[in-house]
Amino acid sequence: MPKARRSNSALATEKGADESAPFLSARGPGASLLKFLPHALWLAAASTLSAHSAAAEYPVKFIRFIVPYAPGGSSDVLARTLGQKLGASLGQTFVIDNRPGAGSMVGTDIAAKATPDGYTIILSDMPHTINPSIYTKVPYDPVKDFTPITTVGVSPMFLFVNPAVKAQNVKELIALAKAQPGKLAIASGGTGATTHLMAELLQSHAGIKLTHVPYKGAGPALSDVVAGQIPGTFTSMATAAPFAQSGRLRILGVTSAKRLAAFPEVATFEESGVPGMIVEHWWGVMAPAGVPTPIAEKLRVAIVNAVSAPDVRERFTVLAVEPRTCTPEEFRKLLEADVRRWAKVVKDAGIKIE
Repeated sequence: MPKARRSNSALATEKGADESAPFLSARGPGASLLKFLPHALWLAAASTLSAHSAAAEYPVKFIRFIVPYAPGGSSDVLARTLGQKLGASLGQTFVIDNRPGAGSMVGTDIAAKATPDGYTIILSDMPHTINPSIYTKVPYDPVKDFTPITTVGVSPMFLFVNPAVKAQNVKELIALAKAQPGKLAIASGGTGATTHLMAELLQSHAGIKLTHVPYKGAGPALSDVVAGQIPGTFTSMATAAPFAQSGRLRILGVTSAKRLAAFPEVATFEESGVPGMIVEHWWGVMAPAGVPTPIAEKLRVAIVNAVSAPDVRERFTVLAVEPRTCTPEEFRKLLEADVRRWAKVVKDAGIKIE
């Protein structure tokens, strides 16, 4: 039987379809793409559904909350306060994991290299953006290697002196330092620590010369100031509160933009004629880079709610920490701005640690 012949119009239609829409043709050059497209769309949809499903179930086990400092400091106290609240709201234990060392870099590196699944987070603070300028070898990028969740609070730094020092305020301390250049000493928690950089800022903006005495931690430095072994130091109220309240330390100035309601008698550095000294020490929660957005957002909402709780706010206030949260993008911009700011301070001061 002779084969059926297709009409010219049918051939033309088929040929026209092939030529005008090769991607859609099962025989055109886009045939392989046509076969792949549904599979790719399915994978994308499955991936999105999987991420949202994981976020809905998250967390299903304990969460490691890294504190890159020893127990007892301000970061440790804040993390434990938050961890308890977060555990109650999310239904899983937040295990505080203190990993001190190398100016907070040991714990921070552990967090950076952890699996980005939301089960490892870290409470970072201002040294996170200082260390890259201080140390020649930092094993992580302070911005790119992390998922910023939210800040949790900020606190100004205070300048404390032993009551025996003949200065009742910042102006009198500056006059004392100018009368004997280089003879007045100031302690810090270590070379490159926030407390050290605050001393460098004071010298730069006040035009004075102090002798820097680094200690192995803010605690030992503060202890020697209380004991009268060294005149003064910068630190947070969270660290010095018991000594300030008992009169064993005198507060000369605060680095906030305006006087604090909790310490209305303490003048700001701006008031004291020293510009450029507005510094807020921040704390914020971060996770390794790559944490799925739905999980990061679930964490952020839980943290914001925890920080907003009256009992947490009261605890923060006692430590002179102002509760403050933000969006991930705002946190990222803070990190980037701080890296630039402290890089200049470190460069001008000539600080470098191998």
